[in-house]
Amino acid sequence: MKNEEFAIANAFFHLSLSAFHFFVVPLQPIMANMEKTNAQFEQALSECRALFEKKLHDYKASWRILRPTALTDQLFIKAKRIRSLEIKKESMVGEGIRPEFIALINYGIVGLIQLNKGFADTVDMDNQEAMVLYDQYAREALELMKKKNHDYDEAWRSMRVSSYTDLILTKIERIKEIENLGGETLVSEGIDANYMDIINYAVFGVIKLTE
Repeated sequence: MKNEEFAIANAFFHLSLSAFHFFVVPLQPIMANMEKTNAQFEQALSECRALFEKKLHDYKASWRILRPTALTDQLFIKAKRIRSLEIKKESMVGEGIRPEFIALINYGIVGLIQLNKGFADTVDMDNQEAMVLYDQYAREALELMKKKNHDYDEAWRSMRVSSYTDLILTKIERIKEIENLGGETLVSEGIDANYMDIINYAVFGVIKLTE
């Protein structure tokens, strides 16, 4: 009887060990990649923040005057130029694709600030407040990316940069339609969710073009 109990216990142990290796060990590379993604995402946002702060020094928060439609059009111009460069493979003004992705990130964050504060007729925000709000929405974008990346298992790494561009343009078209409807949608996410997606896709573009 004891031998039978020992044999059963031994078999159960080896079964558990096999299950561990089947389910847990393969997750290790995925988790390592997720940690890498988090670090790269934070580094990209840090670069964007530094540029935003410098422009804030030079121009103040002049973007406070932008109405939602103007901001959407600015996002469209940046994304459309990326698509144009991807197709033509040549830039006549010397600026490449990567700076445009950075611009999309910063304009996306500006969009979230404007949604929260509304537009103004004059520059009514000092640089310190602008940076506090920038950091708030950058953190929210990072946390959203972590949650989605957990669920999708690093799927973004298998995508091409051109796909990020097309998805960003799709999000911009959705924003335009929501604006045309006066925000009255039936089942769609709001403009803020689309801004967040634009920011995250653009960060992935920056990362891919940095590697």
